[in-house]
Amino acid sequence: MVDDFPAHKLIQWYESQQRDLPWRRTDDPYHIWVSEIMLQQTQVDTVIPYYHRFLSRFPDIGSLATADRQQVLKSWEGLGYYSRARNLQDAARTVMEKFNGKLPDSIDDLRSLKGIGPYTSAAISSIAWQQPYAAVDGNVIRVLSRYFGITDDTRSSRTQRQIQELADQCLDEARPGDYNQAVMELGAMVCRPKNPECGECPLSAGCTACKIAATDQIPYKSPARKVPHHQVVVGLIVSDDGRLLIALRPEEKMLGGLWEFPGGKQRDGEDLTEALKRELKEELGVDTEVGPRFMSLRHAYSHFRITLHAYWCRLSPGDQKPEPLTSSDIRFVEIGDLDHYPFPQANRRLIEKLTNGGLAADLQTTTP
Repeated sequence: MVDDFPAHKLIQWYESQQRDLPWRRTDDPYHIWVSEIMLQQTQVDTVIPYYHRFLSRFPDIGSLATADRQQVLKSWEGLGYYSRARNLQDAARTVMEKFNGKLPDSIDDLRSLKGIGPYTSAAISSIAWQQPYAAVDGNVIRVLSRYFGITDDTRSSRTQRQIQELADQCLDEARPGDYNQAVMELGAMVCRPKNPECGECPLSAGCTACKIAATDQIPYKSPARKVPHHQVVVGLIVSDDGRLLIALRPEEKMLGGLWEFPGGKQRDGEDLTEALKRELKEELGVDTEVGPRFMSLRHAYSHFRITLHAYWCRLSPGDQKPEPLTSSDIRFVEIGDLDHYPFPQANRRLIEKLTNGGLAADLQTTTP
């Protein structure tokens, strides 16, 4: 059945129907690499402006490798999954040190770089150098599962190995880059998770799921674990001269290298202000007076959700000096300077409210 897979029809469809995307106008391996990292778990429309800005700021591997980490993270701010940015820069430094500043065209060498796994290495190798490696992402899993009628759980590593083997066999080795992009484009534009346009699909004549009207059942993905929801409190700690305290998250932690307002999770049995006082004591070694709530907001991460509560705070009277007990650095900054620092998206929403509507000017009267 694999021998009958119409790869040529798929590529013909791609040639006439592909979207005009900026990374498809280049054969620069570095640009292709950046696009593939940005596209991991992120929609195309979201990526496009980041792609342009990032390459304008870091036009080659050398400029990325030598850049200040904060500049890199600031350029990535809002795109999420910040380990991608850290790994991208770390890999660029490795390329400069071990590969004379040139992205290696050996797939094994590619996979030795931080942040480059089986999918990304196959995508870069096939698109940049036309090497015969099949790239398998969520779109490819959906297309091939439907075409071959695979009903096993796609969360299973065994099923994923099966689909990778099918992808390897279906690959058009004469045009691997176009083929890989064609399958992914088909999954994104036609063979969608819901309401696929089977009448527009170049594979429909041989597609098992289409023939048996099972596109709503294939692919099968077992239910994900229940997503936990945490209550998180942060302090807007104001100094006597009206500056706010921010803390730098350690590189090895989630959101590493970004700044944040200090705080943490509420424990069972605590009210929010008690939780905030405890967290600030643990993180900064100081006692604080918690004032009015500034705002609350909801935010979703990949594996959990939070409701974030921000409160105005001041240091309790006495000779107290905050210290970075759990962070890499802390500093008091002017509200107008907060835009110079990279923050997680939830904190950025706090900053937007801080800097809009005259709140910055009213800071002294709204704090405890």
